[in-house]
Amino acid sequence: MNKNLRISLGLVFVLAPGLTHAAVVGDADAGKGKSLICAACHGTDGIGTAPENPNLAGQVPGYIADQLARFKSGQRANAIMLGMAAGLSEQNMADLDAYYSSLPAKRGAIPEDSVEAANRGAGLYRGGDQSMEIAACMGCHGPSGHGIPTRFPRVAGQKQTYLVNQLQAFKTGDRQSDGRIMNSIAFLLTRQQMENLAALMHAFQ
Repeated sequence: MNKNLRISLGLVFVLAPGLTHAAVVGDADAGKGKSLICAACHGTDGIGTAPENPNLAGQVPGYIADQLARFKSGQRANAIMLGMAAGLSEQNMADLDAYYSSLPAKRGAIPEDSVEAANRGAGLYRGGDQSMEIAACMGCHGPSGHGIPTRFPRVAGQKQTYLVNQLQAFKTGDRQSDGRIMNSIAFLLTRQQMENLAALMHAFQ
């Protein structure tokens, strides 16, 4: 079997068992009211207010609830988000998830000074690197970065700084993914490759 295919199949197998919120049905209207406390960092429209703050609008259903649960448990380390998630029930998380996933996603564009970087990132994103046994990013995040519910997040239009920061966190182990799949991939990436991928993903529509 092709190595890239083995890795892609492994991603599906490893990540699928972690679903924990399927039984809780979210209410987008309720989530809208609960999102007011999130607006300082993630905007009233779900678009992050700083380069380090992720866009939540249009995220794949299920992903935000899962990440909030990880922040609450400490599985995903972030002092601010730990405090924000500490008092959330599963219903609160599901409602916020339903609200943000219902919002229109940020439409990407390639900044003029990032065109070359995005072009370089396209090869790795769509084709991977067989010599390093790195699977194509599109295998989990889709050809245009729209993600695959519920465990493979939308990266299209996401902030470049945030994307690079997360790839770096996976590389160092400061952030863990199920089965350490993203850790093993990011560990092989150079800083320049991360920036190239971020430029491309930010540009996706």
